[in-house]
Formats: sequence, structure tokens, C-alpha cells
Amino acid sequence: MRRTQIIKATIAVVAELGYESASLARIAERAEVSKGLVSHYFTDKDHLMETAARTTLATTRQAIADSLVLTDPVPEVLRAAIRRAANLGTTHQDELTAMRQISTNLRKADGTPRLGLTDYEQTYQGQEALFRRGQEEGTLRSFDTRVMAVTYQGAIDTMLTYLHDHPEADVHHYADALADLIVAAISLPPTAT
Repeated sequence: MRRTQIIKATIAVVAELGYESASLARIAERAEVSKGLVSHYFTDKDHLMETAARTTLATTRQAIADSLVLTDPVPEVLRAAIRRAANLGTTHQDELTAMRQISTNLRKADGTPRLGLTDYEQTYQGQEALFRRGQEEGTLRSFDTRVMAVTYQGAIDTMLTYLHDHPEADVHHYADALADLIVAAISLPPTAT
């Protein structure tokens, strides 16, 4: 419980003040715990930020999954998932802001990012399973599910970045247009009568 409280406080502080200003003292104050307790759970700021980012990625992914009717035909599930993801800028604004800050600023000793595509592995696996189900149910054509999972997630991430950078954009139009493109690309063509 305390660990979760600290992670939530980390996301809130980073979203509000930015990565550089998110000190362990400020995070502890927001979490209403001592700085020593933060240090008990996390060896240093980098460890806390890495854990907060990975935890937030998992909870955000789960929030989208929980909002879907996974028994619907796969093309409908994909459309709904893209719409939910497009709305993250509203429903999970602090989380997205903090994730951008952390992924941009958290670096290894050699200067390379500590977070990368390997952090999407569980996401890719879930998407691959969904694509395989669509192939089995006959709604999706044959394709490499790993390539499509990576491509699909890249499109989602690009959509979120674009919508963040262009607040005037119509979120629903963007999501529907992206869903149309993806579903058209991977669906079986209609059979001629």
C-alpha cells in the first residue's frame, strides 16, 4: 500500500513539476510519508522513476483492457481500444505527462534511455493474442502478429504524441480514422457474392 502511494505521488509530482523538480523530498511530502520510507522502498530517484513508469504503463494498459468487451469480434475490439487510447489525454493526463517526462529524462550511465521498446513486451503479447484470435475467428487475414503488434503500438504512441502536441485536433476523428486504417489493413477482404 505504501509503495503504491509513493508511486502515485511520484506520477503526480512529475506531472505537476517536471522530472528535474521531482525530488524524493517532494514526492515523500506528496505521499505523506517520510523521505526515509521512500528510500526504504526505492534505492534512489532513478529506481523510483523507473518503477513508477513501468507500473503506470501496466495500469494504463489494464485500464484500457478493462474497458473493452473482449468477446466482441476483434475488429470491434481494436476500434474500441484505439478510441480509449485516444482519450487517455483526458482520462489519464497526469500519467501521460509523467510518462513523457520520465521516458525523456531517465538515462543509464552511458546516456541511453533506461526505458524502451522492451518495456512494451507484455503489451505486445496481449495484442498478438488478440490478433491471433481474430485470425482464428476469421475476421483478420494472415499476417505476422509480432510485426503488427509493434506497428499497432507505434501508431497508438504516435497518435498520443500528436494529440498532445495538437490540442486543437479532433480526438474522436483521429481515433476513428486510425482505426479505419488499421482494421482495413488487417481484415479479411469481403467475399464476393
